[in-house]
Amino acid sequence: MKKMRTIFLQICLLLLVAVSTSFATPVIYNNTIPAGTSAFDTLITSVGGTVNTDTLSGLSSGTSWDRGDYTITATNGISRGIDNSYLVGQSIVINPASPANLSGLTFTFDTPVNAFGLEIGDWATCCYLPSGLYISFDGGSNNLVANAYSSNDNPGYVAGLGYENFIGAIDDTSTFSTVTFYGDGFGEYLVAGGTIRWATVEEGSVSGQIPEPATMFLFGCGLLSLAGLTRKKS
Repeated sequence: MKKMRTIFLQICLLLLVAVSTSFATPVIYNNTIPAGTSAFDTLITSVGGTVNTDTLSGLSSGTSWDRGDYTITATNGISRGIDNSYLVGQSIVINPASPANLSGLTFTFDTPVNAFGLEIGDWATCCYLPSGLYISFDGGSNNLVANAYSSNDNPGYVAGLGYENFIGAIDDTSTFSTVTFYGDGFGEYLVAGGTIRWATVEEGSVSGQIPEPATMFLFGCGLLSLAGLTRKKS
């Protein structure tokens, strides 16, 4: 009986760790532009948030672009070109280099946010080591949005919409002033921009749509307890 109690406690501990870990991960988007933006907007509005959008236009080569509500800067301070061929809005050339995070773009918002999305072009056309895409909030941990091992890992390409897709992340654990995006497909001609999306949702509002870790933990342990009692009676 003592051995059974020990096993029970071990299982409960594993449940708690597993569930708590799952809630530390932001909601990630990597889809076609129509499907990705629809899913992003729907989730934000469903929890009472407002989606802000800015279709990039009027940009010229440089290291920084003031967009009114936010500013875009090249993370390595090197001038970037502007591309007009892939997306409906303009896009900024990334050209991933080593170290990858320094060849990205940082978006600094006047009002803190915790939901962010943008459109990219020419991803997953080469350089599969793999070719990864990352988003981080306030210089924190780099959230892997997607990895490409072939062109078939690009949702836009698979859907017959070309090498264009929407990526984004929602982290409702807090709010953040900066969001950094970069890719590590060295040698790939990657562009980012199009229509930028951002929002501020209430902390815990997105993850709160799923039972809290503690609730799930207690529920799981309760089931295990009932199973133990049933076995003892039999």
